Amino acid sequence: MKNIILTGDRPTGRLHLGHYVGSLAQRVKLQNSNEYDEIYVEIADSQAITDNASDVEKIRQNVIEVALDYLACGIDPKKTTIYLQSQIPELCELTFYYLNLVTLSRLQRNPTVKQEIKLRGFETSIPAGFLTYPVSQAADITAFNANIIPVGDDQLPMIEQTREIVRSFNSLYGETLVEPKAVLPENETCCRLPGIDGKAKMSKSLGNCIYLADSSEEIKRKVMSMYTDPNHIKVEDPGNTKDNPVFIYLDAFACDKHFSKYLPEYKNLDELKAHYERGGLGDMKVKKFLNDVLQEVLAPIREKREMYQKNIPEVYQILFEGSQKARKVASETLNSVRSAMGINYFEDKELIEKQSKKFLNNDKS
Repeated sequence: MKNIILTGDRPTGRLHLGHYVGSLAQRVKLQNSNEYDEIYVEIADSQAITDNASDVEKIRQNVIEVALDYLACGIDPKKTTIYLQSQIPELCELTFYYLNLVTLSRLQRNPTVKQEIKLRGFETSIPAGFLTYPVSQAADITAFNANIIPVGDDQLPMIEQTREIVRSFNSLYGETLVEPKAVLPENETCCRLPGIDGKAKMSKSLGNCIYLADSSEEIKRKVMSMYTDPNHIKVEDPGNTKDNPVFIYLDAFACDKHFSKYLPEYKNLDELKAHYERGGLGDMKVKKFLNDVLQEVLAPIREKREMYQKNIPEVYQILFEGSQKARKVASETLNSVRSAMGINYFEDKELIEKQSKKFLNNDKS
């Protein structure tokens, strides 16, 4: 069996550090490992419309933003197929068939869906497309026979729902679809990068993100305004590092080389944490260090993004070619699904011959 990766993002805005540590950096690492036969990265614009139907222009504008962020981070179109979900109509047909394998109550029990419904205030009026997006995601995954899905832990219920659909389909119609497995980020911190305001999660709607495309000035301003330990009022006060966003970001980004370069009085992050926890280390010094680290990490990403921004038609051509390639693969899977279900009427010569004999025999009798 081939090892095939599928992952992606909804184009509802530019991508931020939460996306980077939670998925983008891992995607690039997996891509460059040369251990996988095929890699697909989806810009899920159709899925984004399920809760943005009144503002499709927002999706249209953000497709290119997400594509630029992908390319800037190192997603290589020569190694990875980047495609637009809306340009693969076969995914809609697969979704329609899979909907018959899922009950309404099962969709409503999906923890990720429940959380997203609450977040968007959809409790009393849920768009049907939004409620069924786990089924759409199952179509995305199975269309490319993907068996490895890099996700954050909040997406595990979605992958489990796909696995259920695959098992139901294969049980009813024979072994046709590949059952995927989720792959979590190696660093546990990457699963829980908070907003700069201390909120549990970075969110575009909350305005608490550091974006990959932010200028060096914007990054510095946001880092210096970050929420820290509210009880660490004076420099000499003992501080908390466990729930402190500044230290959580350092857990995700800082390594020993950064200390020798920017903060040589400490060997590593453990020493910095120990000093902060016993008191005698001010927040501004730690924030300045974090700013240095983030500037080093994000500068090459920003520069590469600016390069691609100068040739937007080239970026759209990358998306077009990726979508064409992806559609060919999805079409093959759809043909297999139709065949397994027995609804490939015009290609089923055995069915045509059998029906012909049936009616010929009826005429003779």
